[in-house]
Amino acid sequence: MRVLVLSDSHGDRWRLLRAVDAQPQAKYILHLGDGARDMEGLENLPGRITLQVRGNCDFGSELPLSLHGDLGGVGFYACHGHAESVKYTDSVLWEKARAFGASLVLYGHTHRAVTVYRDGVWLMNPGSVHQGEYGVVDITPQGVMPILMKLP
Repeated sequence: MRVLVLSDSHGDRWRLLRAVDAQPQAKYILHLGDGARDMEGLENLPGRITLQVRGNCDFGSELPLSLHGDLGGVGFYACHGHAESVKYTDSVLWEKARAFGASLVLYGHTHRAVTVYRDGVWLMNPGSVHQGEYGVVDITPQGVMPILMKLP
């Protein structure tokens, strides 16, 4: 199962849609904030499930600050990251992973694409789709594989 991970589109719906079109096999489309309005209409794509969290620039949004649960049998935690102080440390993210039993933590806010693996947990920031960056996470019986992507 593939999860398309987007963040920080900041009104650049054109690049966001290019990333969505580039990943037709993604069952889930997860937007990590700062571009909530850019996702309008995508919740009706056949065969796809959209999930979103609110970013610090999503003024007036009623989206949740974070999500946690199960994606294809994998526990996850997703947030924009501003409430977790990700520009200064990733320690809060590791704490959230432990608290929610998550082996996948997805966040945005910094506009810097990164994947880190430690003690059975993947941390992934897909970067900024406004800068042509996004991520995919493949969840297979063999495990979780986060992949950083760049639009051509």
